[in-house]
Amino acid sequence: MKIKKLSIYCLSALMALSIAACGKKEAPPAPPAPTPVQTPAPVVKAPIAFKAVVLGNKIDETKKVAAPLSSFGPMDTIYAVVETDGSGDATIKAKWTFHKGAKSANVSETTQTIKGDGPANHEFHISKPDGWPVGDYK
Repeated sequence: MKIKKLSIYCLSALMALSIAACGKKEAPPAPPAPTPVQTPAPVVKAPIAFKAVVLGNKIDETKKVAAPLSSFGPMDTIYAVVETDGSGDATIKAKWTFHKGAKSANVSETTQTIKGDGPANHEFHISKPDGWPVGDYK
């Protein structure tokens, strides 16, 4: 009988331990470590670069040449639009010259100081109310 009681006590203790072990909840997993905030690298802007010079006899409100031309009429106003891109300060100089045969002469010279911050158009122009003489202009 003693063995029977001892077996019952052991069995009861074993069942109590089993029940206690099954009912125990595990600790929740630790939250993931926060992702460090990346500071973006500073944007390095490209310096001013000249993209093109376009000639014409009309420009629009954005200083773009309406229709590029290489020949002009005697009464035309001649526009030279300098297209730039980039950032910074620069000086643009337009020098207009007349060439006929071996002779050449300065017609006009204009300088503009610009502050670039992206694409831009810069306009230069010349006109002659009494008309341009026939010849080559640069």
